[in-house]
Order: sequence, then C-alpha cells, then structure tokens
Amino acid sequence: MVAGESSGDLLAGLLLDGLREYWHELSAVGIGGPQMARRGFVSWWPFEKLSLHGYGWDVLSRYRELVGIREQLKARLLLQRPDLFIGVDAPDFNLDLELALKAQGVKTVHFVSPSVWAWRPERIDKIRRCVDHVLCIFPFEPDFLARHGIAATFVGHPLANMIPMVPDRAAARLKLGLRTDDRVVAILPGSRKSEIEHHAVRFFQAAAIVREASADIKFVVPALSHLRNAIDQAARNCGLSDRLQVVAGESHAVLAACDVTLIASGTATLEAALFKRPMVIAYHMNWLSWQIMRRKRLQPWVGLPNILCRDFVVPEFLQDAATPRALADAVLTWLDSPQKTAALQVKFALLHERMQRDTPRIAAHAIQQVLQN
Repeated sequence: MVAGESSGDLLAGLLLDGLREYWHELSAVGIGGPQMARRGFVSWWPFEKLSLHGYGWDVLSRYRELVGIREQLKARLLLQRPDLFIGVDAPDFNLDLELALKAQGVKTVHFVSPSVWAWRPERIDKIRRCVDHVLCIFPFEPDFLARHGIAATFVGHPLANMIPMVPDRAAARLKLGLRTDDRVVAILPGSRKSEIEHHAVRFFQAAAIVREASADIKFVVPALSHLRNAIDQAARNCGLSDRLQVVAGESHAVLAACDVTLIASGTATLEAALFKRPMVIAYHMNWLSWQIMRRKRLQPWVGLPNILCRDFVVPEFLQDAATPRALADAVLTWLDSPQKTAALQVKFALLHERMQRDTPRIAAHAIQQVLQN
C-alpha cells in the first residue's frame, strides 16, 4: 500500500480494518502514516515524503527524489511479489507504480478515484491501463468510470461513518476550553507545508479583519505537529499570536465546536460539511500551478461540498480572489445569517446520508473479488 498524506493515511487505516476481517494474517507494507501503523502496517518511507502542492516548483524541486523513491519501491515490491497493491489516492505517484506492477502480473487497486470528472480528463486512459479496480468514495463515480471501461465500486466515504449525524458541539467546546455562548471561527489553512506557506498569513489577515468587526469572536486553529512552527510564525507575522488558539491536531473537535470555518479546499471541506458547518473555501498556489490547473478544470466548483451538491452552496475564493478582505467579509456574512446557515445544515445532512456505507466491509469484498478473478 502507498498513502501519501494525512487523508490517505486515514482512509488506508480504515481499509486495513476491513481487510483484516477477511485475512487475519494479513501483511501490509509500503508507504504510510500513523493511522496505518496502528493497524500493523510497516512503512518503508515516511508518508510525508509524498506530500506535494500544485505543479510548478513545489513538484520540480523534488522530482528526482520522488522518482527515486518510486523506483526503489517498485524494485522491492517486484522482488517480494505481493498478492495485491493498493494505491491510496496520490495518483501522480501511484498510477505509474500501478502500471509497472500490473504489467508484471500484480493485481492493482486504486482507492479514491482520481477526479477525472473535475479536471485532467486525459488521465482516464491511464487509469484503465493501470488498475484492476477502483474503490470510489463518491456515489456518482462508478457509473462515470464504467462508461470508460473501468471496474469500480462505491464504498462510501469513511468519514461519513466516523462523524456523527448530529455533532456534539457542547462537548467539543468543553474539550477545547470554549464557552457555549462563544462565537467561534475555525481556521484550517491546510495539511501540507506548502499549503501553510500559501494560506496561513492570508487566512490570519482575514481573521484580523473579522476581529476588528467583532472583537468577541474567537479563532481556533488545529495544527499537525510538523506544521505547528510554521503556523505559529504566520500568526506572529500577523500580530495574532495571542489572539489565536492553536491546538495539536483535534481538527474534528475544532469543526464540531465552531460556528463557521475558513478552510483550504481539500478533504477537510468534506469533513466540515459532514459536521454541518458553514464554510468559506479558499485556495492559493504558485502561478504556474494555477495556470495549469485552471486550464484543465471541467467544473465550475473546486470545493467538495459544492461539487457533491452541484451548486455553490458555500463560497469559494481561488487564487487572486482569495484576498483577506473577501475572506473576512464572507465569514462575517455566515455569522450574521442564521437562517441561511440552518438551510445549509439541512443540505449537508442529506449529503451525509448519501455518503454513508460500511466502507471497510464493502471495500474488502470488492478486493476479494479482484483477487479471485
């Protein structure tokens, strides 16, 4: 297995739970993170090595290192001849690896369909050549892939089962030391170092503007341990080091506790939707990455809640539009719109129901069928 960042590590960990129900003596190796390690996974490289942001210099500066890791991993796997390889997301790394393994007779499964329905449609032919089966986390994906000759199964999104239908806001606030009557804004600038570099100052400057409009608002930032220093530095640069509550991890508690979140586009936006929280989505990347991405987009939406609802149910601010003032105004609009928030929560509850499945069991069953064919 290979998982390249926190969201993939979480998905792979849950998948391992299902696989062990079928195969009690399962041996799992490759590249993974702490969630996988808790299930007995042996990681040959730290999963942070695969975390990338955009296309330009972020990727080019590490291209040789990443190719070297993939070549070493491929050689090692071909020597061991596993019964199955599962690439968890990280398609730029995993698809080429899957192609090489499949050509040598190793069964390959990709968990989380690359978003060819949103952008980079040219990748669909490569997926067909690389994988025996795709495990999909969104309900519309299997039909889309089937039209292109790719076998796939909707396994639900594991987060839909992990996150309660009615989050306990009071308990989350108690855990974080917040009062029940506090107005709370969660700030989630991303889970990669490069995302922090692009978003943290921008988001914190927006927080400063929000605070000028309403001094009683509290800001909470969940931070992964390896990103804490960068987040603290960005807060100091914005003069907010004593105005932000930065907590170690606890992103789910922070989302459960907040009234609205200012959040970087990515898996975290789906988590926020499952917590039924209004949000302001933003994303910024280097200029070259942005030029490439915007030319390959197939849909008007970038945020997962909007893609799944097929509408701009929450605002998105991308690249130059993601100014601190625009982000602050959008946050304040949510805080001043209780009726609009209530209507959004109804939509997110329906979305939550659509996403719920017994993911570990369904995924493990689909993998069993792949191994039997």
